Amino acid sequence: MQIPQPETLYFDSDETNGFPNSPLPVLIYRQVLDISNAEERANNFENMLKRHGWPPAWRYHLYDFDHFHSTAHEALGIFRGQARARLGGPNGHELMLYAGDVLVLPAGVGHASLEADDDFCMVGAYPPGQDPEIERGDPTQLAAAQSRVASVALPKNAPVGGPLEPLWGQDS
Repeated sequence: MQIPQPETLYFDSDETNGFPNSPLPVLIYRQVLDISNAEERANNFENMLKRHGWPPAWRYHLYDFDHFHSTAHEALGIFRGQARARLGGPNGHELMLYAGDVLVLPAGVGHASLEADDDFCMVGAYPPGQDPEIERGDPTQLAAAQSRVASVALPKNAPVGGPLEPLWGQDS
């Protein structure tokens, strides 16, 4: 399988709303899996994520409130439906997510579902040893969240394969 080139989005810290975001870009891989059966697509996403060092943790939808994880990077494989999402917090950027897409969120990047199909569902995964806390943004806690984000280790591989360092500007 050829590794697709991702789209990238950058988000500055949202000090007003307390979202740290990240100097690392969000990676958006379009149509990674072109399989019509949702259950088979979910299984294939889980196998792919596991193979590249991102153990799958759950199957669920995207929360409809802005939140972030300051203690973990997150990979989301959309296996069913579509959603209009917002990245970067309440003042962020809207985009559409479709079955077959993979989203890679650096620690600290806000995300929320604004509108989704009733059957919209994803596989979520995190690098080993990284446990996500759900945080909603608090301007009084922004500095502490930014400190936690800065200390999250970078995984070696992208969840879809290939080295992650060049994509996140950390060439080794």
